[in-house]
Amino acid sequence: MSAKTRAVHIKGLQIGGGAPISVQSMAATRTQDIDATVGQVNLLHNNGADLVRVAIDNDKDAACLKEVRNQTQARLVVDLQENYRLAETVAPFVDKMRYNPGHLHHHEREKTIEQKVEWIVNIAKEHGTALRVGVNCGSVAPAFLEKYKNDHVKAIVESASYHCDILDKLKFENFVVSLKDSDPNKVIECNQQFSQRRPDVPIHLGVTEAGLLPDGAIKTRIAFEKLIAKGIGDTLRVSLTLPFDEKYKEVEHGRQIIQDVKDGKFISVPDFGKGLNIISCPSCSRVQNNDFVELAQQVKEVTQYAKEHKLTIAVMGCRVNGPGETDDADLGLWCGPNSVTLKKKSETLGHYGYKEVLDVLKERLNKIIDEKKLAEV
Repeated sequence: MSAKTRAVHIKGLQIGGGAPISVQSMAATRTQDIDATVGQVNLLHNNGADLVRVAIDNDKDAACLKEVRNQTQARLVVDLQENYRLAETVAPFVDKMRYNPGHLHHHEREKTIEQKVEWIVNIAKEHGTALRVGVNCGSVAPAFLEKYKNDHVKAIVESASYHCDILDKLKFENFVVSLKDSDPNKVIECNQQFSQRRPDVPIHLGVTEAGLLPDGAIKTRIAFEKLIAKGIGDTLRVSLTLPFDEKYKEVEHGRQIIQDVKDGKFISVPDFGKGLNIISCPSCSRVQNNDFVELAQQVKEVTQYAKEHKLTIAVMGCRVNGPGETDDADLGLWCGPNSVTLKKKSETLGHYGYKEVLDVLKERLNKIIDEKKLAEV
């Protein structure tokens, strides 16, 4: 825990100000499937999640949220992502809203970023709703990527700090900040820099697209152990690619990491990350085909022969962060409703069915490995 940060209050839960670190998770169901969403929200809540996030993409999702609210006692968080204007519709039914600074430019381009944030803040004030400023490596605001072309970490930190300055001017303090990357070392660097810059602001920790077990938990632990031990981190989420009925494991792993750090138990993994790195986003309601989770597991299995090679394969099921994360990978699989787009960095290699893409992936992986071997000769 960190005694330096100020306290943020969310429906009886205190984050920051010396309070115990809280743990949250996210519903993986489609929000419009009310029964399934309520079931999973309650599953996570009953397994110790302090907050449960639900994705809201459109007016139909927002309309269903009211009924979800009526059927659960969980503290609900919504992720506004590309449509910040939904804040007005969802605020009466949630306890916290997350907006992504990297997506505010998508709508109402005639308005400034400051005007859009002020509108969100006014909604939050009216309904007593907390906020999270969530900066993600796969969707950093274009203005900051352009300004800090050669320093992605700085772009993330500066974007978060800029939004804190806006919220300060608006005299709004009931917010937390997250700075996420799929590389645990960058997560450490981002959060350390931000904590030094703004020691007063509570931090939500996360390693985005951590992937499948056990690697996903190991990546997350690498970052969380170092940060929590230094007093950085007031709330967290372990983002894992899991089947819907196993999402509660995110909560279990989060609690275990917190307890281990408290007990002085640190699990050293000195060689982790030196070979093949498979990143995959956590299953959530933005996954366009539920076969994504199975495909991520299959990718891990069929690429084991390449585990000694320092390469990154990204398996993304989300239309929001999929493009950015696959752009940075040696090979990327961006999973749509009916097909998978195979990429090499930002280059599109083709579109394939879920069953045929694995053979093509192996061909491309072998080609990259052969090219690296030739370059080393």
